[in-house]
Amino acid sequence: MSPAMLALGAGAVIGLALGALGGGGSVLAVPALIYLLGFTPVAATTAGLVIVAVTSAVALTAHARDGQVRWRTGLLFAAAGIGPAVLGGALAARLPDTVLTMGFAVVAAAAAVRMLRSGPVARGPVEPRPGRAAAAGAGLGAVTGVLGVGGGFLAVPALVGVLGLRMRAAVGTSLVVITVNALAALSMRAGTADGLDWAVIAPFAGAAVLGAWDGRRLSAKLSGPALQRVFAFALLAVACLMLLDTVV
Repeated sequence: MSPAMLALGAGAVIGLALGALGGGGSVLAVPALIYLLGFTPVAATTAGLVIVAVTSAVALTAHARDGQVRWRTGLLFAAAGIGPAVLGGALAARLPDTVLTMGFAVVAAAAAVRMLRSGPVARGPVEPRPGRAAAAGAGLGAVTGVLGVGGGFLAVPALVGVLGLRMRAAVGTSLVVITVNALAALSMRAGTADGLDWAVIAPFAGAAVLGAWDGRRLSAKLSGPALQRVFAFALLAVACLMLLDTVV
């Protein structure tokens, strides 16, 4: 199969994840770029951020039109996490790849277990709490900086479990965080964009954008608890695969 066809297929899957679940794009994009399309880890991380930034921004507009974005909470999360993300990125440069991979897997598994064990999400309107949003956003930014991902797979559980947002609102609001985090990370990676294969990245991103629209429609058809379970099991699968990769 040609690289362009592989890029289209992988992009569609990642777009569905971002559109329906508000996360998982970075988790899927980087391995796809490395193992399916032959990118180096550095190039894959940069290309993945481009793809996730574009796709999450497009998906965000659709969720905003549906009234499922809590802008104040999302912007507080994003703003509070920028500084810790930079510091986390500096720390990551000093850690072995195996430690980072295992840390990523453990955090993903913990987030999944928390979502599976949590009770019903809030049904009524939730008033944003600036202090809790800022604290959770700073913690999320630090972990995002260390692990090098957009952060949606952690933002959704935090928005549901810490701030009590309904699942659909958490999905939409997490896209604010993902977009800002991805753009901030890209601003620090300008030197790694040289030599990227845009003939692969462009169809990858295009398919992801189309997939995100379908994912948004899918999220409207499923109940909040169903989305929460799908998201949690997806995280557990990723965590198990990454743990196996470190020990095999």
